[in-house]
Amino acid sequence: MYIQDWLWYDLDEVSSTNDVAIELSVNNEAEEYIVSAKSQTDGRGRRGRKWQSQNGNLFFSQVIKDREDILNKLPFLVSLALLETIVYFEPKAEVKIKWPNDVLANDRKISGILLEKASDNYIIIGIGVNIKSSPTLDVLYQATSLKQIGIETDRIEFLNKYIENFDKKINQLQNSGFISIIKNWLEHATGIGQKIIVNSEHRSEEGLFCGLDIDGALLLRQGEHIKKIYAGDIFIKKDNTKNG
Repeated sequence: MYIQDWLWYDLDEVSSTNDVAIELSVNNEAEEYIVSAKSQTDGRGRRGRKWQSQNGNLFFSQVIKDREDILNKLPFLVSLALLETIVYFEPKAEVKIKWPNDVLANDRKISGILLEKASDNYIIIGIGVNIKSSPTLDVLYQATSLKQIGIETDRIEFLNKYIENFDKKINQLQNSGFISIIKNWLEHATGIGQKIIVNSEHRSEEGLFCGLDIDGALLLRQGEHIKKIYAGDIFIKKDNTKNG
């Protein structure tokens, strides 16, 4: 079946929609497709973290053919489409984007993104959205759900609107260039102009979050120097404590 113009596989239960999407990428003739599931038993986030897939929430994988210039742009396109979808359901919602892959509502994580590569130059975009409930266990970031911020919807309705918004972002990229996407993203970013900590795989750095460069790298001011950072987790410094 299809959702918008995307081939769509909606399954009852999977270990991970990304795993299924990777399997389907072998000899798949479709240029783009979506894998979603009602239940996910082994979802994962960035850096091997477990994504808690609670019933009623949305977990899906969006699959596209890799084009030379799109990989580093996808987190910005996806996070903006997610933000605009939430705002569609509740225009007064306080929604922000946290570099590089998180969407926040009321300063709590409501959605996360994981990019992986598969065979035949496919890119897998794993996306989780807390629709009905949020994780209650000790997690890296405090979480919330659409229901908790007053939005009543379901995973299919949200997915439909998200795909519509994502397609609009692709059109914006093609018609107006990545600079327009970056400007749009910065309008909704959290932490700009604030002191942050950036944790990467091998080190932790502090500085002032002063924006993004034209390729989407985070610009971290350290004294008189500005450093470009391409991957990591950021924490905004408040009262000398780390808060995500």
